[in-house]
Amino acid sequence: MPYEFERTQRIAILGGGPGGYEAALAGAQLGADVTLVERAGVGGSAVLTDVVPSKTLIATAEAANAAGEAADLGVQFFIRNEAGRPVRPEVAVNLGAVNQRLLLLARQQSEDMKSQLIKAGVRIVAGDGRLDGPNRLVVSTGTGKTRTDFDEIEADTLVVSVGARPRELSTAKPDGERILTWTQLYSLHEVPEHMVVVGSGVTGAEFASAYLALGSKVTLVSSREQVLPGEDADAARVIENVFTRNGMDVLSKSRAASVKRTKEGVLVTLSDGRTVEGSHCLLAVGSVPNTADIGLEEAGVQLTESGHIRVNRVARTSMPMVYAAGDCSDFLPLASVASMQGRTAVYHAMGDAVAPTELRNVSSNIFTQPEVATVGWSQKQIEEGVAQGDIFKLPLASNPRAKMMGIKDGFVKIFARTGSGTVIGGVVVAPKASDLILPIALAVEHRLTVDQLARAFSVYPSLSASVTDAARAMHIVS
Repeated sequence: MPYEFERTQRIAILGGGPGGYEAALAGAQLGADVTLVERAGVGGSAVLTDVVPSKTLIATAEAANAAGEAADLGVQFFIRNEAGRPVRPEVAVNLGAVNQRLLLLARQQSEDMKSQLIKAGVRIVAGDGRLDGPNRLVVSTGTGKTRTDFDEIEADTLVVSVGARPRELSTAKPDGERILTWTQLYSLHEVPEHMVVVGSGVTGAEFASAYLALGSKVTLVSSREQVLPGEDADAARVIENVFTRNGMDVLSKSRAASVKRTKEGVLVTLSDGRTVEGSHCLLAVGSVPNTADIGLEEAGVQLTESGHIRVNRVARTSMPMVYAAGDCSDFLPLASVASMQGRTAVYHAMGDAVAPTELRNVSSNIFTQPEVATVGWSQKQIEEGVAQGDIFKLPLASNPRAKMMGIKDGFVKIFARTGSGTVIGGVVVAPKASDLILPIALAVEHRLTVDQLARAFSVYPSLSASVTDAARAMHIVS
């Protein structure tokens, strides 16, 4: 009998965001024949118009804020006026240069990711793809406003990672000049005189914080009683206090009914009839998955009422050979989660060892000033009896390093299982909380007790010592 070669498994990926990118790398690593379809650029909106540019803008805002607060640490900036007397200069932000830099960084990151895929042997197809059943993609390719060439890609496994786009309101249509979504902010050449931010969730709070630091007057329209609804209440209270102390106008329990462009700027009308005038308006009212008209339902893939793809903990959809990752799925909309979903999907499809994603172990961060990082069970869940735990909160102002740095706002909060002392969650509000949450996240992931966490040697002085100090305060007497 002639020798029969085993056919290489074929994986086709629709969308090159964090989930699609990691799925492609994982497939190539395991020896699959991988094709990635992406219409805008590798990295998708996360790299090109969302996470990378927004966090770069926020880094600039942090630098501007640090320069403005340097006098509190005894660092003073002076120039001489015409009379030879020292005067304090203003901190100026060249927003055009800032936006040019961040878009360049985003493009460079996209090109770096593309190079990694090519090096790994992934075939990249530029075009608009749709499912033609559960085992095939049809891709319209070519250049120009209309893509007239077509490519058909057969696959044993499909991974859908098409992301999401900003939600638009019928009464507040973005024009890309005065009324903006978060993907359109980077066309601005000057810092807005008065930015009205509609929506006080994560995106709204982050940009409100950033533009306040950049020098804009900011009004934040919040439909809830407090900013950052759904987040830790103590953390949200700290952030709102910082916002108002720094001059932000926070309109709580206010809902925007419409946003209209005026001759000089924008007019935001609230549902109770009040109006707010500003130079620009940012709409941060959620996102919509890019799942319409790409053949999902025809292929038997179940969607939620909101249009998200239903997936299980290994990113599998209702069709066994179709997986979904990222913001288009009904999982947690974080880039880190999308990446994990992409890898998990391919490992599972190819029979490799896989650990189903546990959402309670996922750490997340809000890039306000200060930042808010969380992991595990929440205080609200503990108070409602969903989880059994003890709570300890340590103000950051008591930390020696924080005192040296002039940090007054923030805290470290740890949740531990009643009786055993196993760490089940935590919250950090601090500069670079995104870094400080890691030891708590490791404790949650590996089920460490507060005593085990406290035995780690933290540097003295350091902000991270607040984590071990908080754990030590929760010592379990044996």
